[in-house]
Amino acid sequence: MARELVIDGFTINDSSDCYVIAEIGHNHQGDLDQCKRMFEVAKQCGANAVKLQKRDNRTMFTKEMFDSPYLHRNSYAPTYGEHREKLEFNREQHLELIAHAKEIGITFFSTAFDIPSADFLEDLGMPAYKIASGDTINIPLLRHVARFGKPMIISSGGCSMEDMVRAYRAIMPINPQLCILQCTSGYPAEFDELNLRVIQTFRERFPDVVIGLSSHDNGIAMAPVAYVMGASVVEKHFTLNRAAKGTDHAFSLTPEGLGRMVRDLRRTRVAMGDGVKRCYESEKGPLYKMQKKLVAARDLPAGHVVTEADIAIRSPNDGLPPYEFDNILGMRLTAPLKTDGNFSYDILESAAPRQAAGGRAQ
Repeated sequence: MARELVIDGFTINDSSDCYVIAEIGHNHQGDLDQCKRMFEVAKQCGANAVKLQKRDNRTMFTKEMFDSPYLHRNSYAPTYGEHREKLEFNREQHLELIAHAKEIGITFFSTAFDIPSADFLEDLGMPAYKIASGDTINIPLLRHVARFGKPMIISSGGCSMEDMVRAYRAIMPINPQLCILQCTSGYPAEFDELNLRVIQTFRERFPDVVIGLSSHDNGIAMAPVAYVMGASVVEKHFTLNRAAKGTDHAFSLTPEGLGRMVRDLRRTRVAMGDGVKRCYESEKGPLYKMQKKLVAARDLPAGHVVTEADIAIRSPNDGLPPYEFDNILGMRLTAPLKTDGNFSYDILESAAPRQAAGGRAQ
């Protein structure tokens, strides 16, 4: 089976542009207008998709966790459950966001954190689904979402290879439209824990699925590296203000950062080329001055046999290239050559003994 995934008409494979997901999560702060604005800016930055998160908080958390105190600068309510509820959009708001995404031409989908949320999103007609790192071991959720028959993207933060193989085996018999993301669930992730070589490990272990990177690091440099290593999807958290209230803003990309990352990913694909070494037309001008040719080191008469002392190597390169040096040694000039004059096979002949007219060489 080909390593390929199609999301909302965009084909993702080893030769495609990197598919860039701007992970908004709850960086919209529960503000519908701000979320729409983030969709617009992500589109302007060149992202292929924007992604939110959906939780059914009252069924997903234990009562104890839902009611646990949550009082600090990033809190939107006094308990953790109420805090989460403040950041959720309802059905009508989702419908507005879906319409807005279609209007501006960007793909919108979400992470389903539980089965009720997955059903909520499927009822809205989401084109794809993300599974967060924490739910990659949640086999019932994986199977439930797989039955929708939509593209699935699963993150691997905090997971072992055994966990990833288990998830793969749960999903693939039901739905082969799968992408696996290398991910480190640090917020932010330290560079010495990104372990980008896992991208290659995943490509070898799962040769029939698209591999990508969900990167929580600070910065944009790792995305092109991951793409070169075989990541066809890159997900990065996105915000309009890194100082805004909320835990994810500080390590999220601003519009400037997202735009540069997309630019660099597009340049990387073009720059990788086709592997065929060639000379480009754009190189000819500079190389005319930089490369060299073989010229006479002094005035040389006709009939002179060329020695090393007779040859100089000088720019520009409008004559015999220096790699012909050994080939013209010992040849005879058929015409005189001035200092700095170009050596040319038109005025060189073999210096072997000449046969006299009517006779033969001795």
